[in-house]
Amino acid sequence: MVERRIGVLKWLTLILLAGIASAQQPPDPTNLSLDALTLPKASPRHQYKFQFQAHGGIPPMKYALSQGSLPTGMKLGEDGLLTGAPSTTGEYKFTVTVNDSSNPPQKAFRAFVLRIVPPMVMEWKRYARVNGNRIDGSIVISNNTEDDFDFTFVVLAVADNGRAVAIGYQHVPLKSGVDSLKISFGENLPRGNYVVHVDAVGEVAAKDQIYRTRLQTKEKLAILVGP
Repeated sequence: MVERRIGVLKWLTLILLAGIASAQQPPDPTNLSLDALTLPKASPRHQYKFQFQAHGGIPPMKYALSQGSLPTGMKLGEDGLLTGAPSTTGEYKFTVTVNDSSNPPQKAFRAFVLRIVPPMVMEWKRYARVNGNRIDGSIVISNNTEDDFDFTFVVLAVADNGRAVAIGYQHVPLKSGVDSLKISFGENLPRGNYVVHVDAVGEVAAKDQIYRTRLQTKEKLAILVGP
């Protein structure tokens, strides 16, 4: 019985010593890392906020910009919070470094890309085309702001004589952050040559703000059949 108790005591002693040794070991630098994230897009003159995240290491952490530059109007705090309102569109590449509070400090860094795009972006999904006596196509629309839009979408086919025919219309909410919402349009038209105009308007009534964007066919589309 005595030998058994001595064995148990030795076992507990070994566990305790192992725990103390582990606690006394310096932190492993490979433990500290910055999350590899795709930054949300920003928009000119709109407030932006993003929190960088680190894992491992000993808090508190201290963040800094080590390479590249941020857009005018934006800054990175030591707490890893990226804030501000950029002034212009563009693509900015930079490196963020984080140091922990161990002695000596552990360090980790990672490169990021911040894209600053217009508040509302409209692009062709399927360029306007003629199909018999019909012109049709589709676009994609994106709301890159923090606000919901009261969104209006109008497509006109304008003939050589100046007569305009509506071949598409939508009036719907366009939520903040919606990316590449597809909207189709199309209509049968009389014989003739047409230039297609696509107009989009996003309104934020609470802020008395209106955003506009437009697409237009580069050439006239000829309908050769029909009256």
